[in-house]
Amino acid sequence: MLTTRSTAAEFIRLEDQYGANNYHPLDVVVQRAEGVWVWDVDGNKYLDFLAAYSAVNQGHAHPRIAGALKAQAERVTLTSRAFRNDQLGLFYEEVHELTGYARMLPMNTGAEAVETAIKAARKWGYKIKGVPDCKAEIRVFTGNFHGRTTTIVGFSDDDQYKDGFGPFTPGFTLLPYGDLEAVRRAMNPNVVGILVEPIQGESGIIIPPQGFMTGLADLCREHRSLLITDEIQSGLGRTGKMFAFEHDGVRPDIVIIGKALAGGFYPVSAILADDEVMGVFNPGDHGSTFGGNPLGCAVAREALRVLVDENMIENSAHLGEYFMGKLRTLSSTKIQEIRGRGLWIGLQLTPQAGGARKYCEALQLKGLLCKETHVDTIRFAPPLCITREELDWAFERVEQVFKETD
Repeated sequence: MLTTRSTAAEFIRLEDQYGANNYHPLDVVVQRAEGVWVWDVDGNKYLDFLAAYSAVNQGHAHPRIAGALKAQAERVTLTSRAFRNDQLGLFYEEVHELTGYARMLPMNTGAEAVETAIKAARKWGYKIKGVPDCKAEIRVFTGNFHGRTTTIVGFSDDDQYKDGFGPFTPGFTLLPYGDLEAVRRAMNPNVVGILVEPIQGESGIIIPPQGFMTGLADLCREHRSLLITDEIQSGLGRTGKMFAFEHDGVRPDIVIIGKALAGGFYPVSAILADDEVMGVFNPGDHGSTFGGNPLGCAVAREALRVLVDENMIENSAHLGEYFMGKLRTLSSTKIQEIRGRGLWIGLQLTPQAGGARKYCEALQLKGLLCKETHVDTIRFAPPLCITREELDWAFERVEQVFKETD
């Protein structure tokens, strides 16, 4: 039965009564959004400093992407991969020209793309490298977050992600993030790949030591293994380059992308690789009813053009450095560390601060929306179309909150 609902309290009640209790959101009920700003059902205006976990790098409701969505939706939205469509080939070509990778395999969600990369690496190991059947191994890292499927949570080191969901998929070895020597000791002929986030987002914007990524690339070449980078959050301009791995001058064998690939309008993800890796797939090996659908392809094509045409990647690099500089002027005793790259910044609090959530709640009351991660870190990740003036506005509120709580 459809009834009129108007208050935030009523919307929150409906979620709590009828939904699974698997999230702990801030109690702001967003009704509309534009660019870097959102408005709640009560008409309050907020600056979005999370960008839907980097899914709306291009900003909310970007008119060019909205136009592409509307135009394609009026033509054809879904054919399945049983037939071809006039958007998929163009999408492939444009991603190839933008990234240099020979081939692309599209899916929908980030977790699906990670699972696709795992399947590609394993099959490459068996068919190309010659690893004995069912002996393929993949090296992963502490602090990782690659998604929520049972396979993926099985190689997390966060107990909550795994609690009650076993048994888990074998073949993964967890190593300390940033410890190149530990990786070196863990390599053997059955290792088909190393799966790594160039910067860990959910762990609190953790940047590995200088030389870690280049060392991983060297080890992969030495042992004929695949370097697989998860760029679902860190890619597509978030760190001030198209991909975070570019900061280290490496070229992974498989790149996993998603989130901002469609600007928040539609779930689109993919893996990128060259012929040797992508060539292991044959018809029937892998697929998705919605993966590569014409609506998603049209939206993603425009979303990528927006990133490039509007210089959002350069804006992330320039303004990220500017905002981190301002944050480092904060003199609060509650701040332990500020780290980041581009417009992806983690402000880690001291244990005595009492957790990051209360700071996020205080910032919400001042019109700034951000979210805690791993208890003690506030993550700042605004849309990449943000201006210096808007960052100054945000900083004033961050400064006020820390002055009031010190």
